Parts: sequence; C-alpha cells; structure tokens
Amino acid sequence: MTDITQAGAFSLGDRIVNRMGYGAMQLAGPGVFGPPKDRDAALAVLRETVEMGIDHIDTSDFYGPHVTNQIIREALYPYPDDLVIVTKVGAKRGEDGSWNPAISPEALTSAIHDNLKNLGVEAIDVVNYRIMGDIHAPSEGSIEPQFSVLAKLREQGLIRHLGLSNATSKQVKQAQEIAPVVCVQNQYNLAHREDDALVDELAAAGIAYVPFFPLGGFSPLQSSTLSEVATKLEATPMQVALAWLLHRSPNILLIPGTSSVKHLHENATAAELVLSKDVLAELDSIGGKVAA
Repeated sequence: MTDITQAGAFSLGDRIVNRMGYGAMQLAGPGVFGPPKDRDAALAVLRETVEMGIDHIDTSDFYGPHVTNQIIREALYPYPDDLVIVTKVGAKRGEDGSWNPAISPEALTSAIHDNLKNLGVEAIDVVNYRIMGDIHAPSEGSIEPQFSVLAKLREQGLIRHLGLSNATSKQVKQAQEIAPVVCVQNQYNLAHREDDALVDELAAAGIAYVPFFPLGGFSPLQSSTLSEVATKLEATPMQVALAWLLHRSPNILLIPGTSSVKHLHENATAAELVLSKDVLAELDSIGGKVAA
C-alpha cells in the first residue's frame, strides 16, 4: 500500500495532518447534485481513505445538498480520533442545481447546524467561509459581516477553527483581524498559478493552503510537457500534477477527489513521487515562473 506519510505533514488548526488528504465533492451525483449513482462505492472509497492513513477530509453540506455529509457519517461514524473534517458554508443549491450565495447571518447559522446534524458531531473541526464572488475566482470585497457571524459561532463552541475559500490576500488579512485563519482554499494547480504569491505568504505565516481543482476540476489538466514528464517518470500526468503541488510548498495540503477506490490509490501514489530540480523546472514552465 502507498505510504502517504512520505509527503510529510502540516498543521491544520491545532492538529497535524498528512499532506495527502481527500475531497468528498465527487461522492454526490452528477454536477455535485443529488445522490451518487453507486452509494456502496462511495462508502467504500471513504472507508479505504481512512485505511490508507488519510486524516483530512474536505466536504460541504451544499454538496448534494446534504448528500456527502450523510455518506461520510454513514461510512465513518464514530470517527477516528485523528480524522479532521473540514466543511464550508456560504452557498446553497437551487432546485436546478445552481450555486447561489447564502451569506446572511441566518443562512450561515443554519448551514452550520445542518453540517453538525448531517455529520453527527457537536463541533466542526474547521469551517471555511466560501466567498462566492466569481464562483471559481476570488474577487475583492469586505467579508467582515459574514466572518464575524462564524467567529461568534466559534466562540459558542460549534466550530473549532475557521478558514476561507476563494479568498484574496486582503480578505485573509481582514479575517485574521476578526478570528484566527488556519487555512485558505483556492483554485490552484500546475497551470492555474494566480495564487503563487499567496501560497508563499501563507507559508511564511504557518497557514495551510488547500488547492481546489488540483487536477483542473471540470476541465482536466492537459499539457504535452506534463505528459512527457509523466512518461519519463513512469507515472500518470495526474500523479505528476499532484506531486508538483506537494513539491511547490510545504504548507500545501492536497484534497483530490474521486468516487473510485482505484483512482484513490492512483492519486495517493503522488505522495511517493520524487521530482528532480530539472523535472520541476520543466513543469514550472507550464504555468510560468513560480515565486521563490
């Protein structure tokens, strides 16, 4: 079995987690909406995740909605002592599957209670405030009203730690003036590198950076350079893309998602993949120069 500990570990709040984690989004139905086609397969993936030593699972109650959290509870409750579950709030799903902001105090509070109920916990390990903005790209604007609501729920003991998703550097600084930020979850991968400076900024502060769409998301990464490097390393392009992220900065925590046990193991193999300086230079050329 793959040794995911070879990728190292990093702090996530008051816990140290393996850098190779798991994202539960794909456990819902097509378009992250409705139930999965194969619920038993979804349960099997989650149980295998824990067996492999993965101790960081990313989810949200608006996946489904409610579907992934309910599957996580069915598969893993009572949860292992070392498992950190991270969820996010700030959006809701329309009846047509659309993604809509849900940022009023009432909506945020309700979302926290939905997460607590569906996960079956008294307190959530980490809650990210998902800034809807441009959906997959950060946009400036004050988050003080929304983050303050979550900070109060943290003070009440319903949340242990807070983070941000789809955030700018300015928004991270604003949030930190309200409550500690333990992680930032933005779109980032080998080709999508707009957050290079933010990754380094957070690393210097000891804050985890968690890239969503690490393999390109709904538009999988495609690059002749990536394919050539993967062939030389006798690996898949996706394994190399994940390994590049692990090499990029020690504060990066990975949450690749899959609904397949086979793909789960393939993704985890990236933890053991060593990339030389020459290989890293080739890969860096795909998305431009990485900040030092």
